Amino acid sequence: MDILQQLLKDIPIPRMVRIRQKFDRSVVENPQRKLEEELAKPGAVDAIKPGQQVAVAVGSRGVANIGLFTRTTIDAIKAAGAHPFIVPCMGSHGGATAEGQKEVLEHLGVTEEAMGAPIRSSMEVVQIDQLSNGLPVYVDKYAYEADAIVVINRVKPHTAFRGPIESGIMKMISIGLGKQKGAEACHQLGFKYMAENVPAMAEIMIDKLPILFGVALVENAYDETCRIEVLPAAAIREREEQLLVEAKERLPKILFEQIDVLLIDYIGKNISGDGMDPNVTGRYPTPYAEGGPEVSKMVVFDLTPETKGNANGVGTADFTTQRLVDKTDLKATYANGLTSTVCAPTKIATTLSNQREAIKAAVKTCNILDYTKCRMVRIQDTLHLGEIEISVNLLEEARNHPDIEILTEPYELKFDSEGNLF
Repeated sequence: MDILQQLLKDIPIPRMVRIRQKFDRSVVENPQRKLEEELAKPGAVDAIKPGQQVAVAVGSRGVANIGLFTRTTIDAIKAAGAHPFIVPCMGSHGGATAEGQKEVLEHLGVTEEAMGAPIRSSMEVVQIDQLSNGLPVYVDKYAYEADAIVVINRVKPHTAFRGPIESGIMKMISIGLGKQKGAEACHQLGFKYMAENVPAMAEIMIDKLPILFGVALVENAYDETCRIEVLPAAAIREREEQLLVEAKERLPKILFEQIDVLLIDYIGKNISGDGMDPNVTGRYPTPYAEGGPEVSKMVVFDLTPETKGNANGVGTADFTTQRLVDKTDLKATYANGLTSTVCAPTKIATTLSNQREAIKAAVKTCNILDYTKCRMVRIQDTLHLGEIEISVNLLEEARNHPDIEILTEPYELKFDSEGNLF
């Protein structure tokens, strides 16, 4: 028995209970039809001329129905007599390579075959202007050469700053379409100024590029589409500010204010830019955002396949597993930090050989007097919070919460022969 096993051998793991958290489940019943109706409104597809080359900007996040929305938009552009193509719109993601960014889209189901349009992926950019503070404004070369540009994205709270514009169409334009160099420029002065720089860059790009409209999406707490709006370029900023207010109200959350140990099965760039959404975990990579529960110790177990080894966010956790570390592409992960200038999330958290040891390490260090009283929560990822697991020490609180349903009797967590959860 090595020293770590000796330190952890007597640390108890609490029994768990599965619960259901209840949130507003308003949803768009037929998202394809709704988007078709929006695209048919004045200021959308009617602005496209026959024969035009139209860049459709699609990002790297796990947006609900992203394949359906992309295909529907492409079909409408084709019906207008134009020629759509897809541009990966994701800053430095995909390892900041053209092929990597195309692969990210393919992992999300946005393939050339399924979408009926080519993907033109390049890290080449064109500088079109600069902000008054000297930051250059870049745009993807293929988008710059297009006759028209359409942007698709979800509107939601950002993970590292607060402002009237956070994560949505404007950020997709300034950072996504700016590719690695644009993302790097927008982040260069730090997150303290992002609330100013993101919309400032986007407004210049809207003014100087043939951006016609944005497909703005809002999701409910169950990662389902609850609002679809096509915003003509002139209306993007004002309407996005309003949609952000709604998105914040619909954000999924853990319905416990204080947690000793938070276990997260998966992190990844398709889940959040920070691997896991700090708005859910309460762990932020910068001091310019706040909210969420008070968590003493946090453990992340594994990476999603879609993140392709990018483990950005693991440094926000206290503990991780050798399994996650073995899957990590350090170059892709570090490229994220070097571009965003926030490098703490790209550090490797304290690494244990398996999930059982990582859990025990978190319990041991969560600063409670009696380890058997540990208030533990386990989630799949920060997008899926409908059904989660809680320790028996949270049961009384759960029973008294109007939006929590207890689904099971208490049970022991089960581990395989290698010490990982079934």
